[in-house]
Amino acid sequence: MRHVLTLFELSSAEIERIFIVAEDLKTKLQQGVREPILPGRVMALLFEKPSLRTRVSFEACMTHLGGATQFLGAEVGWGKRESIADFAGVLGQYVDVIVCRANQHARVEELARFSGCPVINGLTDLAHPCQALADLFTMREVFGGLAGRTLAYIGDANNVACSLAVACAKLGVRFAIASPRGYQFEEGFLKQLQQDSPKCEVTATTDPAKAVQDADAVYTDVWTSMGQEAEQEERRRAFAAYQVNADLMAQAPRHAIFLHCLPARRGEEVTDAVMDGPQSRVLQQAANRLHAQKGLLAWLLGSQG
Repeated sequence: MRHVLTLFELSSAEIERIFIVAEDLKTKLQQGVREPILPGRVMALLFEKPSLRTRVSFEACMTHLGGATQFLGAEVGWGKRESIADFAGVLGQYVDVIVCRANQHARVEELARFSGCPVINGLTDLAHPCQALADLFTMREVFGGLAGRTLAYIGDANNVACSLAVACAKLGVRFAIASPRGYQFEEGFLKQLQQDSPKCEVTATTDPAKAVQDADAVYTDVWTSMGQEAEQEERRRAFAAYQVNADLMAQAPRHAIFLHCLPARRGEEVTDAVMDGPQSRVLQQAANRLHAQKGLLAWLLGSQG
């Protein structure tokens, strides 16, 4: 049994396999075929945080694959009415896979420790592996391959940035990040990344223009994530020079695409001109949450492993 709590837990070959399955299932869906390769399987969505893309894409893809989904919110009393050990031990016998969206990564780790079925991280403060899979799948789709490409991330070195860096390292993509001092990767994460992927190419700078100069994709995320609302004004000041706008995109190669994990705060981290412009692939990227997660579920539950 495998869990996917971060992308450190997947090998390069396993991610490539997930992408191959995702591509096949996406092509079939575009042809009107919804192949029920997971008949009778049940997925639980255990969410502490609100969601649009993660919830709806997972529910849709399990339906397309012939399975069923149960959404579990606060009413199930996760970690409140009973211990996580008891909760996970019971839930893991009812369902085939749990997708958990939690405030703290330690909660997902504890859930996985006691669960009798695979657990997928649907977002925590530490990682967002499903988002990063969809993002790299999108780059692969746009450019026909990933080797030798460069992804530039502008903004906070948050959970999304961490997962992107790991995905890039495993798939031969150079990763450049521009963040203000105080909002950069922690040394412990960089050390883990280097140990996991010794050949990874990661460049950190405080200069957004430098980060995007060789970029095939320019990526950003909100300056203030869920749970950081008390820091909003401080973060606006810190990131004021890190907006992705037409001037910054002009510093990147002409073929560069723009990506954003959404939701976006237009006028803060990105302008309307970029979000809605010809280089934007944000809607394709959002749609690929569905397809990449189909590949992940098919691989994880054994039908396409």
